[in-house]
Amino acid sequence: MADPTYVLSDLRDESQDLDDLVSGLADQAWTTPTPAQGWTIAHQIAHLAWTDGQSLLAVTDPDAFARQVADAMASLDSYVDEAAEQGASLPPAELLTRWRTSRTQLAAALTAQPPGARFPWYGTAMSTASMATGRLMETWAHGEDIADALAVRRAPTARLRHVARIGVRARDYAYAARGLEPPTEEFRVELTSPTGELWTYGPEDAPQRVTGPALDFCLLATRRRHRADLTLTAEGKDADHWLDIAQAFAGPPGTGPEPRG
Repeated sequence: MADPTYVLSDLRDESQDLDDLVSGLADQAWTTPTPAQGWTIAHQIAHLAWTDGQSLLAVTDPDAFARQVADAMASLDSYVDEAAEQGASLPPAELLTRWRTSRTQLAAALTAQPPGARFPWYGTAMSTASMATGRLMETWAHGEDIADALAVRRAPTARLRHVARIGVRARDYAYAARGLEPPTEEFRVELTSPTGELWTYGPEDAPQRVTGPALDFCLLATRRRHRADLTLTAEGKDADHWLDIAQAFAGPPGTGPEPRG
């Protein structure tokens, strides 16, 4: 994805959809627990505001970002949780303004980047398009947590293509995050989009295959649902194992969700 224009536009739309969901909430509703243990709706928005800010720092001052990463990597989980806790302590209106400001500034900075630009990230490096894709993936995933907390069902959109793509491309990372050796052969992944279009990845004749709804794959890869609650099919031992560990985001895998039954 060399041209980031498309994903940057979708990132703005995904962020606005979530903004519309939370902007009308009463202050007390921001303290509603979400499926992420210990995190309320306020924590979720605070995390998005913080990661947008971290992304902006990586784009505009890579050296300063690298110094922060060096300090944080030894205790990344607590580092992330502390940032969310600090943001969640703000009045909801101030927190919402902070998120709006950070995402707007990041969008402007990414739009201004020259072709071929790359930025440091946690354990990797990002192009403009991959940075925007990562932000969209996180915005959607944390939006799912908030929707769950509010008992709201959000209609899936074609923007899930970006989440699915990063989930497929992160296959080997899911193994590395667990200290495992990834398979050497490519998998075939066939996902049915919300509009009925088929999104395909990998060789058509690959014996290791994953098929199913794109929404289900995105919920799995962002670790928002347990595999047992989804309608994904694996053909081949390696593909089957991958569905147990798939992970679209950087960082430790954590314990993952429990089956809902």
